[in-house]
Amino acid sequence: MVFDREQYLAKLTAAKGDGFVKVVTGIRRCGKSYLLFTLFKNHLLASGVNASHIVEIALDSDEFEELRDPRKLSSFVRTKVKRLRGLCYVLIDEIQMCEPVKSVVDGSSASITFYDVLNGLMKLPGIDLYVTGSNSKMLSNEVATNFRDRGEVVRLHPLLFSEFFKASGLSEYQAWNRYLVYGGMPEAANKTSDAARRDYLSGLFKTLYFKDIVEHNNLKNDYVLGLLTDVLFSSIGSLTNPTRIVKTLLTEQGVKPDVHTVQQYLKFLSEAYLFSKAERYDVKGRRYLQYPSKWYAEDVGLRNARLNYRQTERTHLMENIIYNELVARGCNVDVGVVEAKVSGKSGKRELRQYEIDFVVNTGFEKLYIQCALEIPDVEKLSQETFSLRKTRDSFRKLVVVGGDQPLYTNDEGISFVGIIPFLLDKTILSTALSEMR
Repeated sequence: MVFDREQYLAKLTAAKGDGFVKVVTGIRRCGKSYLLFTLFKNHLLASGVNASHIVEIALDSDEFEELRDPRKLSSFVRTKVKRLRGLCYVLIDEIQMCEPVKSVVDGSSASITFYDVLNGLMKLPGIDLYVTGSNSKMLSNEVATNFRDRGEVVRLHPLLFSEFFKASGLSEYQAWNRYLVYGGMPEAANKTSDAARRDYLSGLFKTLYFKDIVEHNNLKNDYVLGLLTDVLFSSIGSLTNPTRIVKTLLTEQGVKPDVHTVQQYLKFLSEAYLFSKAERYDVKGRRYLQYPSKWYAEDVGLRNARLNYRQTERTHLMENIIYNELVARGCNVDVGVVEAKVSGKSGKRELRQYEIDFVVNTGFEKLYIQCALEIPDVEKLSQETFSLRKTRDSFRKLVVVGGDQPLYTNDEGISFVGIIPFLLDKTILSTALSEMR
């Protein structure tokens, strides 16, 4: 299958020659190299750029191993472009593999990093810089600081369902059922059998992700990291915090890391883009709540493979996929909390908290989204929409259900749509938002 990754390519082409370094970030093996060295390069060639003016450096290849020294990388690029006239496009893959080195200047010791190299290259006329990297701490979270406000990030995600379906040749339901289990990692999508997909996804943890985290953060081993990963994958869509995770590890595995260690490992996993955290937001109080939060897998296929396909509850997987979709569309996504008074067992009115799966913000617009695999009767309908109705505000409310239900709005102003059209038709989200006005 060939995936065009149109929305990401459009961001790169729009930023050509703007004097900034373009940083493509995302989880390892989500297609960053393909985006830069195939799709973007083909765009450059098609637009008339001479191939000699495109400098390609893959730092994860043994061919360029010596360029992992930032001084040698700088010298190599400068020598290359000096021989050429006109604008040169410099494409560097896995820039985080360019390790800092110590240098002595005027008797003082200092570290030279790839940030220094890229900042220096940006000052040269005739260079347009593009880099990829797989660690958010080293890149997207620090771009503004380290590139002195001359860096911009293109966050690449695994294939969205719409991208996978477009290239798959499958029916909507066939594509959805496969995506729900094996997710959107491009190489997994291109495997020709379920067994090959399972082997590939499982192997990524053993040979890549944990190895990267252990080496980058100087950990002794990946045992506790693996246990923590399994706990997070098992609890997608559920509220948790470091203290709860410690208790779970003690109860289920007989292992008791301290809370600080768990907090650090959560940070490492999110920096490697394996997980994203959704904060809780008090809708009526208009404030964020510190704990607990929700953690979502960057790819449900990786999640299912890690758990050996033992926990493939469609409700939780659908919620995770919706979260990833919203983030990839550029939305800010929180977990909503709304307080409401209800009758308790004693008959007295009690104040309780109810959850809204997602509070979606795009600029000044807000949308509440609830996920429900099925709504078979009136009782289930009332249950799924209770928290939405209790917000008592004018923001748009949307319930995403399983299947291919077309978008419609009931008498209470709550909209409903099937997961398949929601993921395939991007106008549905904008329509739901625009109807608030």
